[in-house]
Amino acid sequence: MGMIIALAGNPNCGKTTLFNELTGSRQHVGNWPGVTVDKKEGVYKGNKDVTILDLPGTYSLSPYSAEEIVARDYIVKDKPDAVINIVDGTSIERNLYLSLQIMETRIPMVIAMNMMDEVEAKGDQIDCQKLSWALGIPVVPIVARSGKGLKELMCAVLKAAESHEKPERMHLFGNELENIVAEIADVLGGREQDENWWKAVKLVESDLVVAESLDPEKASAIKGLIDKANKSADGDAEARLADVRYQYIGKIVGECVKKTKRGHVETKSDKMDKILTNRILALPIFAAVMYVMFACTFSENFLFIEGLPSPGVWLAGIVENIWGTAAAFVVGAVEEVGASEWAVGLVSSCLDGIGAVAGFLPLVLVLFLLLSFLEDSGYMARVAFVMDRIFRHFGLSGRSFIPMLMGFGCSVPALMASRTLESDKDRKITMMITPFMSCGAKLPIYAMFAATLFADSNQTAIIFSIYMLGIVTAVFGALILNKFAFKGNVANFIMELPQYRVPTLKSVLIHAWEKVKGFAVKAGTVIFASTVLIWFLSNFNMRGMCGMEESLLASIGNGIKWIFAPLGWADWRASVGVVTGWIAKENIVATFGQVFGNVSDEMVEAVMAGEEALPAIGEVFNRVSAYSYMAFNLLCMPCFAAVGAIKREMGSWKWTLRAVGFQMVTAYVVAMLINLIGNVVF
Repeated sequence: MGMIIALAGNPNCGKTTLFNELTGSRQHVGNWPGVTVDKKEGVYKGNKDVTILDLPGTYSLSPYSAEEIVARDYIVKDKPDAVINIVDGTSIERNLYLSLQIMETRIPMVIAMNMMDEVEAKGDQIDCQKLSWALGIPVVPIVARSGKGLKELMCAVLKAAESHEKPERMHLFGNELENIVAEIADVLGGREQDENWWKAVKLVESDLVVAESLDPEKASAIKGLIDKANKSADGDAEARLADVRYQYIGKIVGECVKKTKRGHVETKSDKMDKILTNRILALPIFAAVMYVMFACTFSENFLFIEGLPSPGVWLAGIVENIWGTAAAFVVGAVEEVGASEWAVGLVSSCLDGIGAVAGFLPLVLVLFLLLSFLEDSGYMARVAFVMDRIFRHFGLSGRSFIPMLMGFGCSVPALMASRTLESDKDRKITMMITPFMSCGAKLPIYAMFAATLFADSNQTAIIFSIYMLGIVTAVFGALILNKFAFKGNVANFIMELPQYRVPTLKSVLIHAWEKVKGFAVKAGTVIFASTVLIWFLSNFNMRGMCGMEESLLASIGNGIKWIFAPLGWADWRASVGVVTGWIAKENIVATFGQVFGNVSDEMVEAVMAGEEALPAIGEVFNRVSAYSYMAFNLLCMPCFAAVGAIKREMGSWKWTLRAVGFQMVTAYVVAMLINLIGNVVF
């Protein structure tokens, strides 16, 4: 049987960096059984029989959010072979509180004392050997970013797991409280069992999760003992246990850590925060950062140099040429073997549809690389802090902006992240407005229109404005929901701001690859299946094979196109694009690739040449209606996978339908206003 090593630690302690260094690309992300919280696991590079599991970050084993419950339950119930507890050496006192709580579970454990380079840069010293003697468990100094000390860390962990070396049971609470804990453990089944002892400690700490798991008979017997514990602790045993732990931490830190005697020294992060979180400058800087990010992705004149494409556009051109050559070869091969006309048409159409999406894959890659860099650098945490000032006026805390930021990647994990919000009102509002953030799947839609109808304009500004439209609509959507649908006070916003760090190339590449891989897999599965279905619908009717204008797809589009007439695009091809986009937003590009021709080649060339000969986008859309179309697909109901995530998180179809209804109405109203005002102004 393989060995399972769990990584546990506070948020921002370097846990994800360590996970990436230990597993490299041999990792995958799923969900915990029965829980919509990310489960990240990978195979240790040094031993294929060792699985590394990255637990959600938590400050203690007294959980409040779904992620914290997952982390605790896995350690206590599933019992990994060993736990690596990552401790941020620059904040050792706070981090060691979780260490003591994990030690109380008596799972084999090793402390990875991370960020030792920053500790040394401050002039401090941590005697890891002395700390190891004090705690009775191995303490290994590491620098996860550079890989320093990881070999020694894994040697210590594997040794602890193989020998089943448990931390000694610590007796910190004083005789009276210790005796009460022992009595509670006896009621649970015996103080000798580690799990009973740990549960007894949690019950003294008034842990509701453990208390609710007791049967009524035991709960009744234990209640008197808990009252006794509170009485002996001047009315609050939970506070007494926390105080005792911190007293112990203070003692051993005083013995094992030498800090340079100095007053408060302003760090580089402090200096940067004076500018990046400045009350006046913060938002303009955020807007400028986002604009530069889109310029690196979409600009035809990168760095304002005429004819110099951005990295994203340059890579997209290469992919389109390769795909076009490969597609032409495959279609030619199918024709040469004597395939029927309809078979050749099917193959050609499927290649065009998938190629239309694949051509935008480099743009998605570049955008995600830049987003991953901003996330890992610590800047995005500052953005959430800055947005709290704005969100508070609209009934939300800045914490809601964190799931919304994740929505730039994919709405599904962003919706799951709403579980970290403590207020039910905040969770519901956040889930209803998070899909307004433009996920990576919507990017090909904007790029398609930018390359065709806005070819002679500032394409970066066009796409940037769409992303900003999503943020602004989300903010005003929150105001409307808070004023008319929900009542309640704004939740407090407490967030740790990590130090600014230059992300490692490996970490950024792994994060970007995870997101791009999902995009590529969807193109090869959902988009392929949808492309085949669209081809059949666009080439057949009830009487058999036919022209596209008489097809089933045209009949469906003509039946619903009147709905979208006020938005500026009363055409059946545009209408069916909206519908197929609900399966996956990339499907809109694949659909256009079939009903309009190859969007990535012929349409671009035709529009840039000023031609109107093709049955192309220019015949259905002008610039105003194209912008209206982009806005509608930005704000309308997300893909079915995201709707499923809303259902799981909301817990009922009633609230799910309310959320979808709100999104559809918002999208329709905004797109209609864009069409009406745009046609007047332009």
